[in-house]
Amino acid sequence: MTLIDRTAYPKFKQFPNPKELAELYTPTETEIKLVKSRTKSHEGFLCFMVMLKSFQRLGYFPHPELVPIAVIKHLRSYLKLQDWVKAIPSERQRYNYQNAIREYLGVKQYDKPAQRLIALAIAVSAEVKDHPADLINVAIEELVKERYELPAFSTLDRLVGHIRASVNNRLFSRISTGLSQVEQIYLDQLLSADALESTATLNLLKSPPKSATLSGVRQLQTKFDALMTFGDAKRLLASIARTKIRYFAAQGRALDISEFQDINLPKRRTLLLCLLYEAQIKTRDHLVSMFLRRILKIQNNAKLRLKELRDKHLTETSELLATFAEVLKVSKEATCATSNSEFTPLEPPSSIPVANFAVLGEQVQSILDEHGGTELLLTKYEEIAAYNTNNHLPLMWRFYSPNRKVLFNLVRSLDINSTSADESVLDALKFVLDNEHKRGKHLPFDIDLDFISNNWRNLVVLEVDGTELLVRRQLEICVFSYLATEFKTGDACVVGSESYADFREQLLRSEECEPLISEYCRQVGFPDNASDFVEHLRVLLTRVATDVDEICSDGKQVTINKDGEPVLKRLKSPPEPKEVEELESKIRELMPERSILDILCNVEHWLNWTRHLGPLSGSEPKFKQSAERYIFTTFGYGCNLGPNQTARHSRGVVTSHMISYTNRRHISTPKIEAAIRDIINAFNRFSLPSIWGTGKKAAADGSKFEIYENNLHSEYHIRYGGYGGIAYHHVSDKYIALFTHFITCGVWEAVYILDGLLKNLSDIQPDTLYADTQGQSGPVFAISYLLGIKLMPRIRNWKDLTFLRPSESATYKYIDLLFKGVVNWNLIKTHWLDMMRVVLSIKAGKVMPSTLLRKLGSYSKKNRLYQALLELGKVVRTMFLLEYISSPKMRTEITAVTNIVEKYHDFLDWVCFGKDGTITENDPIEQEKRFKYLDLVASAVILHNTVDMSLAIQALMARGEPVHQRYIKALSPFITRHIKRYGDYVVNLQSIPQPLEMAIDLPPEIFEI
Repeated sequence: MTLIDRTAYPKFKQFPNPKELAELYTPTETEIKLVKSRTKSHEGFLCFMVMLKSFQRLGYFPHPELVPIAVIKHLRSYLKLQDWVKAIPSERQRYNYQNAIREYLGVKQYDKPAQRLIALAIAVSAEVKDHPADLINVAIEELVKERYELPAFSTLDRLVGHIRASVNNRLFSRISTGLSQVEQIYLDQLLSADALESTATLNLLKSPPKSATLSGVRQLQTKFDALMTFGDAKRLLASIARTKIRYFAAQGRALDISEFQDINLPKRRTLLLCLLYEAQIKTRDHLVSMFLRRILKIQNNAKLRLKELRDKHLTETSELLATFAEVLKVSKEATCATSNSEFTPLEPPSSIPVANFAVLGEQVQSILDEHGGTELLLTKYEEIAAYNTNNHLPLMWRFYSPNRKVLFNLVRSLDINSTSADESVLDALKFVLDNEHKRGKHLPFDIDLDFISNNWRNLVVLEVDGTELLVRRQLEICVFSYLATEFKTGDACVVGSESYADFREQLLRSEECEPLISEYCRQVGFPDNASDFVEHLRVLLTRVATDVDEICSDGKQVTINKDGEPVLKRLKSPPEPKEVEELESKIRELMPERSILDILCNVEHWLNWTRHLGPLSGSEPKFKQSAERYIFTTFGYGCNLGPNQTARHSRGVVTSHMISYTNRRHISTPKIEAAIRDIINAFNRFSLPSIWGTGKKAAADGSKFEIYENNLHSEYHIRYGGYGGIAYHHVSDKYIALFTHFITCGVWEAVYILDGLLKNLSDIQPDTLYADTQGQSGPVFAISYLLGIKLMPRIRNWKDLTFLRPSESATYKYIDLLFKGVVNWNLIKTHWLDMMRVVLSIKAGKVMPSTLLRKLGSYSKKNRLYQALLELGKVVRTMFLLEYISSPKMRTEITAVTNIVEKYHDFLDWVCFGKDGTITENDPIEQEKRFKYLDLVASAVILHNTVDMSLAIQALMARGEPVHQRYIKALSPFITRHIKRYGDYVVNLQSIPQPLEMAIDLPPEIFEI
C-alpha cells in the first residue's frame, strides 16, 4: 500500500495549535444558521458542525472517532456547549448530515461516474508518471476540480495500483514484443554470470567511469562498444515518455541479478532495456568528458614543458650551439683544405670540392650522431624554438602521440554534428579520420582551415616545391584541439548524448515563446520589445553613472589615479561587542547536550521527514521499524562513517548490509531533497532566523572534499591542492543551505550559480544572490538579470574588468577614466528575442542555466547569442561595479553574506567527521547522494539548534535578563559544543521531545528593543 504521508490526501493534524484551530475550524455565522436549521438537539448541533468543518478541511467524511479531540473541544467552546455534549452521531444522523453538507457545499458523492473520471485521468498520467503517490495526487486533483467527495484512501490506492499495473504491463508487453531474437538474447545475457569479457553485463551497465587516464579511456571505450553491439536502444523506447524511462532505469539500477530473475520476462527485459539506454547516454557523456580532459592534459603538459624549458633553456641552447660550433669548425677546415689543394685551371672548380664536401658530410653526420642523432637534435631545436616564440603548440606531439589511437577510436565511435552553419571543424575532422592510417609526413591541402590561428597555421601548413601541403601530425593535434573547443562552446554536439546534446533542441520554439513574452516582462519589470528594452537599459546605465560620478567626486570612497585605476578606501570591520560572547555563553549553558542521532530522532518526531524515504515502488516499507533504519542510514552516510562503522557502534541493532541495502533500495537523491525541504520550511517558521536574515538573500560558494582518484569526478584542484570534488552550496542569509550541487574541481563554479535558486523549492525564495569572484562573468550577469535575480559577487580583480559607456558622447567629471568602451546596443537589440527565448525556456524548466553557461562560458566566434549575452552582462556588471565602488554599505553587505557560506563550510567539516572527510565512493550518483545526506544532517542540526536557542532565549527573558536583538543577530545556529559525535549510536524514538510550536515565536519585546 502507498504511504499516505507521501500523497496530497488530506489528513487531520493530531495536535493542531490554537492558530490552526482558529483559522480552519471556526464556523461562520452562515454555517451556524445552517446547522441550527437542520438540528434539534445540542448533540446534533455539535455532530453536524464537527462533520461540516471536518469535511471542509478534508474533502471527505472521516469516522467520528478519528476527529482530533482538540477540534471537538474548540467547536464545543466556540458554540458555548457543555462538556457533556458528545460529537458521535448515529448512523441515521450521519446519513442525513452528509447529504445536507454535500448539498450546502455543492459537492457530489463519489460514484461510478467519478471512478471512471479519475480512472481515465490516472491512465493518461500513468503513461508519463509512475510513482503511485503522484498518480493518487492526480486523482485527488481531478476529483476536487469536478467537485466530488474524496473516497477512502484505500479505494484510491487500489484503483491506482490496478491502473498503473495495467498500463505498465501493456508497456512491458509492447516493448518486449518489439525486440528481435538477437536483442532478446543480448538482454538476457546481461544477467549471465558466465558472460565473456567482451560481452555487456548488468554490472558493466552500472559501473561508474574510471579517471580520465589512458587505461580509463580504453575501459570506457570497451564498455561503450559492448553496449552499442545492441544498437541504439532509443529506437525501441520511442513510444515511452522520458520520465517513464528514467524511472524504469532507476528501478533496474537498484536491482541485482537474483532480484531480476524474480521478475516476469517482459518487465525484466524492459527494465534492462531502459537501463541500457541510460547507460548508452551516460557513456557518451563520459567519453566526451574524457576526450576533453585528455586534450586538456596534452595542452597542460606542453605548457608545463615550455615552463621547464624556460628554466633550463640556457643549458639546452649551449648544447645546441656547441654542436653547431663543431659543424662550423669542420666546415671551415674542409673549406681551407679545398683552397690549399692544387688543381688545373682548365678543370671546373665545382668538380674539385665534391669529394671534400662528401667527407664534410660524413664528418657532420658523425658529429650529429655523437650528440644523439638528427631526430633528437631536431626535437631539441623545436623545443628551443617554441621557447623563443613563447608557443607551446610545437611541443604537443610528444604528449599527443601516446593518446593518438585512443582519441581516434573515441571520436570515431561518436556521432558528432555541428550546431551552426559553419561546419569547417567537422569537415577537417572527417578529413583527419579518413587519413588516420596514413604514415606519410604530409597530406594534400584539400580542406578549409580558415578557423585555425596563425600559430597553428605555421605548424600545419608547409610549402614544398611551391605547393602547400599539410603536416599530418600537427593537423591531427590542431583539429582535435579545436573539436574540444567546439564541444565546450556548444558549436558541436553528440547525437544521443545528454550533457553534450544540441542545446537548441531543449529550448522553447519561437512560436511558443511569443505569447509568453509580455506577461513575463511585466512580472520582472522589463519592456516587452527590443527597442524599449534597450532604451530602458540605456537610461538606467546613464542614471547610475551620473549618480555615481556625483557621489565619488568628493574622493571619500574612491580615488582615481591618472591611469584610470580606482583605489577604494578600506572598510574597517567594527569589533564584536563583548555582550555577544556573553549572550552566546548564556544560551549555550541552557542548551542540553545531545548526540546527532538524538537530533535526527527529535526532528523525525516533529516533521516525520522519513516519510519521504521508502521503496522505489512508492509502497510502504516491508521491514519493521523503518524510521529507525532510515535514521541510522542517514546518520551513517551523512556523517561519512559508512555502513560498517555505523553498524559496529549500533549495539547490534543494524548490520552494515541493512544500512547499505536501505541506501540502495529505499533512498534516492530526490527523496533526500524532499526531506531537506521539510526541514527548511519548518526552520523558516521560527522568529529567530528572521533576526538573522530576510530570506531574500543567498550566497553561493564551493568547498572542496577529498575523493578517491580513480573516478571521473576526481580532479586535482590547483587552489586547494589534492584530488577531490566541489560541493557547491547555496546558503540563505538565514544560515541554512537551500541547495547543493556536486561538481568536479575543473568545472567553472559559476556555471551552477543560478541552478541552485531555480532548483530550490522551499519556502525560502531569495531574489538576490551573492557569490565569490567566479560569479563576475558577463553571461552570468546577463542571465541572472533577465531572470529577475540580482547578482552581487565579491570580485577580487574588479579593476581589470571593462566599464562601458552608454554612448560615445557620455563623459563624466570624476569617473570618466574608468570607462574603456561603449555599449554595442545594436547587438543586444538584434538578439533580444533569442535571449528571451533562453530565459523563458529556463523558466519553463526546459533547460537549466548551467547547461547554457557551460556552452557560453568560453568565447565562440560562431555563437552570436554568447556575444549578445556577454554585451548585456557587461552593461549590468558596469552598473553593479559603479554602485560597488560608491556604496560602502553594499561592500559591507556582500562581505557579510558571503561570510555566512564560509561559516557553513566549516560547520559541514564538523558534521562530516568520518574518514577525515574523504568521500570513498566512486559512483557519481552515490557521490552526489552523500552530499545530500550531509545537507540533511546539517539542516536537522541547524533546525534543532534554532529550537534550543529559541527556548534558551525565552528562558533568559523569563528570568528577567535583557536580550537585545542586535546581539542575537550576531549569533548563528552553527553551534556544536553541546553536540556529541562519538560513542555508541542509539536511535531512541520513544523519547518524545517538546512540541516544535513552543519554540517558534520569540517574545515580542525582543523586536521592540
